[in-house]
Amino acid sequence: MISYKRYMSKDGDYVASIVAKYSLKFLEDRSIISFAGGLPDPATFPVDDLKRIAVEVIEKHGCDALQYMPSRGVSTYVRELVDFLYRARGIRVDADNVIVTTGSQQAIDIIARMYVDEGVYIAVEEPTYVAALNAFRARKPRFIGVPIDDFGMRTDALEDKLRRLRSEANRINLLYTVPTAQNPSGVTLSVDRRKHLIELANEFDFLIVEDDAYGLMIFDEGASPPPLFCMDRSGRVIYVGSLSKVLTPGMRLGHIVAPREVIESLEPFKQIADLHTPSITQHIAAVALRERIIERSMPRIRSVYRMKRDAMLRAIQEHIVETAWWTRPIGGMFIWIKLNTRVDTERLLPKAYSRGVIYVPGRGFYHNEDGFDTMRLNFTYPSIDQIEEGIERLSRVIMEELCR
Repeated sequence: MISYKRYMSKDGDYVASIVAKYSLKFLEDRSIISFAGGLPDPATFPVDDLKRIAVEVIEKHGCDALQYMPSRGVSTYVRELVDFLYRARGIRVDADNVIVTTGSQQAIDIIARMYVDEGVYIAVEEPTYVAALNAFRARKPRFIGVPIDDFGMRTDALEDKLRRLRSEANRINLLYTVPTAQNPSGVTLSVDRRKHLIELANEFDFLIVEDDAYGLMIFDEGASPPPLFCMDRSGRVIYVGSLSKVLTPGMRLGHIVAPREVIESLEPFKQIADLHTPSITQHIAAVALRERIIERSMPRIRSVYRMKRDAMLRAIQEHIVETAWWTRPIGGMFIWIKLNTRVDTERLLPKAYSRGVIYVPGRGFYHNEDGFDTMRLNFTYPSIDQIEEGIERLSRVIMEELCR
């Protein structure tokens, strides 16, 4: 047998080991209650509408929909996306300010390739989105971690770290944040802290990568702050968005919104990655946006997810150990728990699986693999009955571990 590992590049070996350590293989065993994935509830997918549109696209635009297209995106889709971003998020830009990506994960990856070199400083929340962290890890930067609380990233702590860096003649190149209904914690950055963050970017000369994957998934009335992109007046915010959570994830449609110079610099990296995002999904999504299918679906999506979030919060309040701290998200897909005990959630996972429940251990969401007693729970995919039963099973496993 050939040992393929000896042919690997140093980067390949490093990235493979990091991703393998923190990826969770999703199981099809129906007896397992999964809080692990970031999966939308498939009952929210507009299947009938998309089926009708797909047939219409093939019949009317088959040649274009099945052909190679520009790397920045299909022009009809980009126009509809620009209109949608203004309606839904208040973002007013031109088509030249947009590049379509194959999901927001690709957007983060090509931004990392463009703006992160080995050894440069970048700042991330503690904890932060693990797949974005892995994209940045592949570039081998020096991480600066910024703690969070109930109001999002602590920008006061960020300022202290920036001043310390400057005193050492160093600076960060960019900061990555999920400011609204954050993955993994669910917390949302307050308006005052958003303003402070932009002030810091101007003072200390760094770019902000704003991942707004959950900006439309706010359940509490009037609770959604404006995107950082809309508050920025200096062109420092690179906005990353996605239709995965509000249309369907399988269409793999993400986007970057940024100053024209940034978009032009990213286009070659998009070409290298995959030439362009599939034409047919862009054509289908263009019609879906034109017909405002997402806007029509959102009230139901918010209602379903609000009920599931509330069910999980009730179950946690009733069953999880008294020492624990957990977030109370205004939207998104996740609740973050810190047990504040000696329980290592990574080691606990096999036992939880044996009892029919799984989650994501928290270590992988920290750049320094901290957070041994933390976990991320997804509430959008399981049913309410599964949420209640799964939290009860999980609490029993935790208590047994504490009583050892």
